Amino acid sequence: MARRISGFTLTRFQFARDRVIGDSQVRAEHVHAVAVELHAKDGESGLGFAQFLFTPFPDLEECEAVFAAEVFPGLEGQDALALVHRVDRPRGGNRRGPTLPYGEAVQVALWDLAARQAGLPLWKMLGARRDRVRGYASGLDYHLSDAEFSDLFGRAAAQGYTAFKIKVGHPDPERDLHRLDLLARAVGRGRLVMVDANEAWSPKEALMRVEAMQAAGHRLLWVEDPILRDDFDGLKMLRHEMKGTQLNSGEYLDLSGRRALLEARATDMLNVHGRVGEVMQAGWLAADIGIPVTVGNTFLEMGVHVAVALPEVQWMEYSFQNYDILAEEPIEIRDGWIHAPDRPGHGLRLSGAARRDLACPRRRPDADLPPGPPCDRLGPGLGQSHHTQNIAAHAGRS
Repeated sequence: MARRISGFTLTRFQFARDRVIGDSQVRAEHVHAVAVELHAKDGESGLGFAQFLFTPFPDLEECEAVFAAEVFPGLEGQDALALVHRVDRPRGGNRRGPTLPYGEAVQVALWDLAARQAGLPLWKMLGARRDRVRGYASGLDYHLSDAEFSDLFGRAAAQGYTAFKIKVGHPDPERDLHRLDLLARAVGRGRLVMVDANEAWSPKEALMRVEAMQAAGHRLLWVEDPILRDDFDGLKMLRHEMKGTQLNSGEYLDLSGRRALLEARATDMLNVHGRVGEVMQAGWLAADIGIPVTVGNTFLEMGVHVAVALPEVQWMEYSFQNYDILAEEPIEIRDGWIHAPDRPGHGLRLSGAARRDLACPRRRPDADLPPGPPCDRLGPGLGQSHHTQNIAAHAGRS
């Protein structure tokens, strides 16, 4: 009885990013997130994060009302360890998610709670034999100026990263080639390079673009999401026709879509994200046919647990977003390696500074948002010197 879920706490956040992020399709300048904490009667809690990329969450009161009505009835009085292994087969009107994007947050919080109650780090509960994975530096850099682009990747190389992914898919092919040239100058030639087009191209255009990059002297470790996610025929063609590089796809698909992608043999690598149970299932499917897995961006790098638990994962994405203040002790990243914490659960607790200085119960206009803290993983950078001092000045406006 003591292990059963008895309550929840939501904390709403809305603050500016320390740089614009985006790709060939999207642009984002603000963080919109809700921390979801599930509490058990034994005093343990599990933590997950819900997020919108573009749209602020409604006021906290509405967030809580939606959670209480649509999500918590399925959690209350349940054991987290039982819930993470439960198989659901939604039908009819129940084949839907909640009104707000709580699905991944709840799944992560349940796995965190279950591992904490077992007294194990999540990666150990998932059966991992290692405690670190290689990280690659990802700039989410499409909208950065050339100077900002070069500065970010140059500092990443100085921190020990040996692989770098940039955003491509610009309408002008010369711009993509220019950015690859800038990257080579910033990090040095001979480094591992990946490109991500975020579905910008048709299959034939993708092939022509990649061949132009290679002809210009750029060796590519992989090409990510060059065409539409469910164009399995086009992806399969690219897998066979692109020489000297690999096709990485699956980011935008759910578990059923990833299964179909793998069954079509339409990718060289499978890209997964943050839903712990679904990622493990996708990893098992990929292992069954010998397809490597990569772990993309996950909130506060929580994906390191599945990354080290799946033997097929060689790389995990890190993109220098300014979330670290939300955690009491962020995931350790050192010399280009992302380390799984040796603490119960996923090892992340919501920080007192976040609750005190960044919690934003009511929706605000963008112009009135507090400046987000800088990501200090690379040391002081452009425009970062005044961010931290300004956070407290906005805290009283909540």
